[in-house]
Amino acid sequence: MLSRVLLFASFCCAPLLLAQQNDAVHNDALIHKVDDHYNHLTSLRAHYTESYAGMGMTRAEEGTLLLKKPGRMRWSYAAPVGKVFVLDGKFAWFYTPGDSQATRVPAKQLDDLRSPLRFLLGHTQLKKELDNLTVVADGNGFRISGVPKGMAQRVKLLSLGVSATGAIERMRLEEVDGAVTEFTFSAMQENVPVKDADFAFLPPAGVSVVEGLPPI
Repeated sequence: MLSRVLLFASFCCAPLLLAQQNDAVHNDALIHKVDDHYNHLTSLRAHYTESYAGMGMTRAEEGTLLLKKPGRMRWSYAAPVGKVFVLDGKFAWFYTPGDSQATRVPAKQLDDLRSPLRFLLGHTQLKKELDNLTVVADGNGFRISGVPKGMAQRVKLLSLGVSATGAIERMRLEEVDGAVTEFTFSAMQENVPVKDADFAFLPPAGVSVVEGLPPI
């Protein structure tokens, strides 16, 4: 009798286990699609919009994002013109026009909310970049979520909105304090000609350089 019960139970559970296995294989294929998409890129230019809500304030900004492998990133803000966040491969630089100081942070110590995109600047492996990774359908594409490694004390969840081709079109960061930052990317141009000089930052005359963390 017991053997019949166990046989019946295994028969009933088999479809569920098979479905879970199929889902895992499907999700792995979607993750690999993103990895493969960016591992074939050498550079990227895109327009971005950024919104922030938290600490009793809201902010909306936009500009141009430029990426180049290995390890280079430049966020050029449209307003105020001249505001930049630059990753030159060794240091991250932050500067807003009118400030008397520019901030410099060693790239390895960077804990900025834009830093999760750094995985695009090397050999992309999302499974190694995000803990508790999940994949769900989202419109015509899909959404990948997880916690960026090394940022669990600040970031509660990172969600990437991905197109059917594997291109990241949106990024949403939920911080542990309740703040939410969202980025939307459009007009993306892949493998555009860029130079290392495009990621150099020279402080304007009279602006001093300080070591430390950037402002929010």
